[in-house]
Formats: sequence, C-alpha cells, structure tokens
Amino acid sequence: MKAVFLGKHKRSAVGALEHLVERGWDVAAVVAPEQPGPAAPQQRLDLAASRRDIPAVTDEELYAAIEDPGGARIDLGGVDLVLSFLFWKRIRVPLIELGSVGCLNFHPSPLPDIRGLGGYNVAILEGLAEWGVSAHFVDEDFDTGDIVRVDRFGIDPVHETALSLDIASQKRLLAMFADVVDLTATGEPLPRIPQGEGRYVTREEFEQLRRVRPGDPPELTERRMRAFWYPPHEGATVEVAGRTLTLVDRPLLEQAAAANRDAGIFA
Repeated sequence: MKAVFLGKHKRSAVGALEHLVERGWDVAAVVAPEQPGPAAPQQRLDLAASRRDIPAVTDEELYAAIEDPGGARIDLGGVDLVLSFLFWKRIRVPLIELGSVGCLNFHPSPLPDIRGLGGYNVAILEGLAEWGVSAHFVDEDFDTGDIVRVDRFGIDPVHETALSLDIASQKRLLAMFADVVDLTATGEPLPRIPQGEGRYVTREEFEQLRRVRPGDPPELTERRMRAFWYPPHEGATVEVAGRTLTLVDRPLLEQAAAANRDAGIFA
C-alpha cells in the first residue's frame, strides 16, 4: 500500500508515520511544518521522515507534483491513501482525489459535535463528561466528510485542562489511526457515514471564549483558565492597563512547578 502523509509536529503524528513504515506501507512523501517552533526532537515529523529516507515536501510542492508528475522529485503514482493527521490547512482537489481509496483526516474531536479549532476548550468550558476523536473522509470543506469512525471516552469535567485533554486525545487518535490504516490494508471497504449538521468554532468565537470579563461568575473564570491552559500558548486572557495577560490560579501554577521539577529546574 502507498500513502502520502500530512501532519504537524506531534509525538502522535510521528507515531502514525512510524506505524505506516513498520506495517510496510510505501510513504511517497511527508508534509510537515517548515518551522519546528518549540517542538522537541521526538515531536519533529520532518526528522522522523528523514530517519526513514522519506522525502519531506511542502504542500505547494505536493500540489505541483500532482499537476506535473514528470518534473517532480517524488513519485505519486499508485497512491492508495492521502492521510491527514492534525494537518492544519484545507486540503484541496486534486490532492483529495489522489488516493484510489480516498483522503482521510484524523480529527481530535468527536464529529460532527465540534469542527474546526477549539474543541478541547469548548469541552471544558461546557463541562462535558465525554469527549472523542474521529476519522473521516476529506471533502472540500473543513471536517465535514463522511465519518469512518468516532471513538468516545469519558473525561473529568472538574479537573481537565486543554493540555491534559490533548494528551488523552492524541493517544486515542493514534490508536484509531493504526486501526483504520490496518483495516484499509486488508482491502475491506471503509465505513462511510454522512455527518449531517455539526458545530463549527470560528477563530473569532475562539478568541471570545478565552476572554475573562469583569463580572464573570467565579466558576466560569475557573473553567476558562483550565480550558485554555496549554503552555506556552496564550491561556485565558484578561486586560490589565492595556496589556493582554494570561490568567492562572494556584492549581495551574502547581502543575507548572511540578513540570519544572520533573525537568530538573528548581531553586
């Protein structure tokens, strides 16, 4: 089986790529972020591709290779699956149509409940006791294609943070990825369940959700702090003297202190 893999710098994405290689898939190309940012080496998808001698390309190079196969440095002939694992851009035709089986996306929320960004934040703000991850076929909109599988699991609505929910979700998403690609390799057709109506969180709504306002109930402020706790990203924000600051409480500071101690950073 042959695939193209698009992802971000995450341990789960590296694990997904390693699973493909270990199962004998021919990975024609990997698309990863061009800038590693704060990613640790074990999170670097580009480094994982290099270790396996898989070409790392930009998405622009990938589209160009589809349009002009003769001038490309990658061989896209006979691709079975295009696989998006936390890929952050809209995937377009002709890439959607490249794989004979299709183009699949692995999404860290239960579809169609939450599409787009902000799923973890909404789950905590709304005090949900259940969350999930999804695999679905890609169409030309974000997160709207037919569902292959949804894995739902219980979460702690009282103590969960965006960081802890991401860690739990990535573990589930990687397991789902392994199951779905292994099923594909057997030649069995994948399920295709139309989604119907769903909720989409826009960037504007996301920014409004994180903002702490004077007069907010204390329990809402506490949920906001947990819902956006994901260092080093900006958390729940409050405006002070014209500056936008991240608001934290003692339990979150204790988490940060414990992480520093575990890393050997202490006075």
